[in-house]
Amino acid sequence: MRGNGVSFVNQRIVGDGTVGDGTGVLATPTAYKDEERLHAALARTRATAPVTRVEVPSYRPFWAVVKHADVMAVERAHQLFTNWPRPVLMTAESDEMQAAAGVRTLIHMDGAQHRVMRAIATDWFRPKAMRAMEVRIEELAKHHVDRMAAAGGECDFVSEVAVNYPLYVIMSLLGVPESDFPKMLRLTQELVGSDDDELKRSEPADETMNALLEMFEYFSALTASRRENPTADMASAIANARVDGEPLSDIETMSYYTIIATAGHDTTSSCISGGLRALIDHPDQRHALSSDLDLLPQATEEMIRWVTPVKAFMRTAAEDTEVGGVPIAAGDSLLLSYASANRDEDVFENPFTFDIGRDPNNHVAFGFGVHFCLGAGLARMEMKKFFAELLPRLNSVELAGEPELTATTFVGGLKHLPIRYTMAT
Repeated sequence: MRGNGVSFVNQRIVGDGTVGDGTGVLATPTAYKDEERLHAALARTRATAPVTRVEVPSYRPFWAVVKHADVMAVERAHQLFTNWPRPVLMTAESDEMQAAAGVRTLIHMDGAQHRVMRAIATDWFRPKAMRAMEVRIEELAKHHVDRMAAAGGECDFVSEVAVNYPLYVIMSLLGVPESDFPKMLRLTQELVGSDDDELKRSEPADETMNALLEMFEYFSALTASRRENPTADMASAIANARVDGEPLSDIETMSYYTIIATAGHDTTSSCISGGLRALIDHPDQRHALSSDLDLLPQATEEMIRWVTPVKAFMRTAAEDTEVGGVPIAAGDSLLLSYASANRDEDVFENPFTFDIGRDPNNHVAFGFGVHFCLGAGLARMEMKKFFAELLPRLNSVELAGEPELTATTFVGGLKHLPIRYTMAT
């Protein structure tokens, strides 16, 4: 037992998941649209019941883990706490549909299978590969900042800039033709935005699976093309990969493309748009960063902490154990709340202050250990290159309307950021 002398071993949240309903907010997509109230609820939970059993309608029960130290302890014990079979918080209905479809991406895998499959793409994200991509990323950053300058001093930064720049980067890496970029944008947004009324495909839950099947169909054709005519892109590496001498199965190949396309796009766009909003909300930090671009590495980490685009991952206990003094039974699910851990008062001084010079900054936005984000280096480079291009040209910037966040329990951030600005051409 821990937490200001409060006993929480038998703590349980049973409710409707409203923002005032403790950790029930973690299973409430709309709660993530109101960050102030969300973080207030999570701060209370960190102080009183850091490991809490959550039972809310439509979801199978899980333990909410909201302290940085407890999240890290679970991440380190990757054999005791497995990704399979429930890596992401979804409704029970969606859990069943994904299982029936046989989806097995990197985030669903553990142990030797995860190591072998991860190795297929590892070389594409090593420092040497990042250096080779640097010029292309700089070109894309300049292109999108130029488009912003040409927009006439007002735009929705998310839809007109932030979603397109990382999309161009990851699709170029995969080898997807530029003519198909709009289709990939729509499909990735439908997949990660399935809890958001504006972004999801349509009302029936099975429409999310239809978006996934449409993406599978697209990448199936791409796989056939790359197997017949290999090229020097990641799509060819995936299409022609072999494990124990055998090519990947159709579902393994399609799942691989899908996780690269979605994880490599939506998370970075959320950090870029959320980072700009933070600079707008904290003009002293924007001026400090504009005056000293050498602060970009620290500023980038703070933007990532501040936004935390991946809100949570799930783990399953392989055997009876405990987390933070709370007994966890074999087979129980745990939700690791990165959104909460990255505001933990025990780790971050003034965690609700946006500080571009924060050091150290031990955020867990990319996870930790064997499942640390494969594309973390690419995301950091994209962010640094973009703000290095934007800030010297940005004379003024302010909100031109109300920002809107995505409803989600997994990946999300701003979906609209209307801004007014002046900048050098």
